[in-house]
Amino acid sequence: MTTHPHHHLQLTTVDGEDSVRIELHGDLDYDNADLLVQEATDRLAARPALTDLHLLCADLGAVDSMGLCALLMIARRTAEAGVRLHLDDRPARLERLLTLTGTLGHLTAPPPPRSKTPSAAEESAGAARPSGPDVTT
Repeated sequence: MTTHPHHHLQLTTVDGEDSVRIELHGDLDYDNADLLVQEATDRLAARPALTDLHLLCADLGAVDSMGLCALLMIARRTAEAGVRLHLDDRPARLERLLTLTGTLGHLTAPPPPRSKTPSAAEESAGAARPSGPDVTT
């Protein structure tokens, strides 16, 4: 378990077998949103077989626009890594913010499946497709 105190936000990180839980205590705002993004990014990089990243939000205070941006950046990075992001124990004020901004579904959706890199044959087959107007109408 690792604890990171910083201004008005304290992060406590607990590593599990195939998951990581980051507990947020305090405000997620302009002054410290980067701290959360960095912690999540570091954990994703250190654990390539990670399946789930849990952000425990029960003790989360105010969230400003930079805090929301931090959550969206973490969602992007977890999706790229094929890791499921969980926003656990969301307080009512966070739930309301995510609902009003239309980001709740985006932040809590399962990640897309990890894509494989296309082979040279698949790439050349895609390049050979006609690009003219559709004549099926």
